[in-house]
Amino acid sequence: MIGIFKQKTPANILLLLFFGLFLKLPMFLHPHITAIQQKDGILFHSILKFLEPAGKSTPIIYPALAFILLFTQAMTLTRLINDHRMISRTNYLPAMAYLLITSFFAEWNYFSAPLLINTILIFVLGWLLKIYNHPRAKAIVFNIGLAIGISSFIFFPALTFVIWIFFALMIMRPFRINEWLLCLLGITTPYYFYGIYLFFTGQLKIGNIVPYLTVRLPSLQQSIWLAVSALLLMIPFLIGGYFVQDNLRRMLIQVRKGWSIILIYLLVAFFVPFVNTTNTFENWVMAAAPFAAFHACTYFYPPRKLFPLILFWASVGFVLFYQYYSGGWQ
Repeated sequence: MIGIFKQKTPANILLLLFFGLFLKLPMFLHPHITAIQQKDGILFHSILKFLEPAGKSTPIIYPALAFILLFTQAMTLTRLINDHRMISRTNYLPAMAYLLITSFFAEWNYFSAPLLINTILIFVLGWLLKIYNHPRAKAIVFNIGLAIGISSFIFFPALTFVIWIFFALMIMRPFRINEWLLCLLGITTPYYFYGIYLFFTGQLKIGNIVPYLTVRLPSLQQSIWLAVSALLLMIPFLIGGYFVQDNLRRMLIQVRKGWSIILIYLLVAFFVPFVNTTNTFENWVMAAAPFAAFHACTYFYPPRKLFPLILFWASVGFVLFYQYYSGGWQ
């Protein structure tokens, strides 16, 4: 299976679709109906209210939307990793890894604000990888800030990714105050127009523009399934990080910087769930994309193919056992 996804062939897109459906079949058998939560932004609240009438009669609409998002994110991540030559040869391993990783936790397959944010963050990652020596970087920098600003209206803790953006600008571009100001302008633009709307509707209050913020540890239920999932996430990540480090000297300088950006992306995504936290794993889905990038290296670089094969089939076996035997997705 790994050898198939290493090949550059359009047929792999169809194979990935069947692979994803095979792994995520329980999400259709046991549809999760997304409810409005306080941590979600006003834009996501509007989306859920729009879907509510159809969702009551046809609950499968929620897992269908979630699967479309997951598959689109997997293919987009693969395209940008291949386009920017983050791995030495074009392949479909990032998409395979993404679909596999997001099957470790049932909550990562729910239609949720963090899952929707993932799509925006992957596009932002692509823009950040593009701005190195780009002749017209100002427009891209503004779009990056605007995307993060809009993300906070879907899931307010996503505003934390501003930290990632500014670190990425420092890594990819020489410091230019006008570019940083453009990024800030992009971030604040949605708030400017929303403030105008609130002013004309007589609802202009600081609390309506900037929701509350709390930072605390989530209280998560411990289980053997959680421990194995964490193990299957961390071991390939550490091995992939080793192979990235081992191949840095053969990479172009923008590729080296790109891997630094992906690592910071992962670190910030780990912190976001502590902001306005809930006691579920939904928020951690934002770490899936950078994890998948490093996992792809674990499947691609080892000279001996036995270990990646064992790791892959062990992960698939765990997902199937977790789904069908333990009833983890019910």
